[in-house]
Amino acid sequence: MKPFLLVLSSPSGGGKTTIARRLLTVRNDVAYSVSATTRKQRPGEVPDRDYHFLSREEFERLEAGGAFIESATYNGERYGTLRSEIDRSFATGRHVVMDIEIQGARQVRERFPSAIHVFVLPPSGEALVARLRDRKTESFTALKRRLAHALDELKAVSEYDYAVVNEDLDRAVAQVSAIIDGEALRVPRQDNLPEVVDNLRRTISAEAMRISTEQKKVEVKDGR
Repeated sequence: MKPFLLVLSSPSGGGKTTIARRLLTVRNDVAYSVSATTRKQRPGEVPDRDYHFLSREEFERLEAGGAFIESATYNGERYGTLRSEIDRSFATGRHVVMDIEIQGARQVRERFPSAIHVFVLPPSGEALVARLRDRKTESFTALKRRLAHALDELKAVSEYDYAVVNEDLDRAVAQVSAIIDGEALRVPRQDNLPEVVDNLRRTISAEAMRISTEQKKVEVKDGR
């Protein structure tokens, strides 16, 4: 089976990162792509687990060298996916889950046409605001800016292959997991499918010849 990229996008607070992390606990065929960012580390975050925290100079140096498969600016900070993250995971035969913003998802869509894109929706506007407030890291100005971004981001839902409403986390994770299972069965992704089909054709051809031989023997016996 050929591994593929699974892109999760949502407005900030929609739950895409939580879903991505939970997928790792329920599936062993999935790897998580840790994004790089220039924003400051939040309380509880672990470098190289939650994000690769980079200075703006280092980010721009890597970007100029073609190290990112996608990069974007969000709330004045830079975000991007390192190509090395994807290559490392694909080398293990696992699908790669990315939780990235709309700008980055559009770049991935251009560079990896076979990637699967899922938009994660909050159950309501009130729930989204509550999630952002619960972070206790947003000033009123930052909160209003994120909500303005959310209004624009929601316009992009039609660009995605699937949409999942994150009202119940377990159900949302199960739905995304089902998408992975379904997409893995697509004909181009099944490496051994040509061999399976060839074996079936050979067996069926041999059986058809055997039946023809039996038919001729019966006809000769009956004098036909």
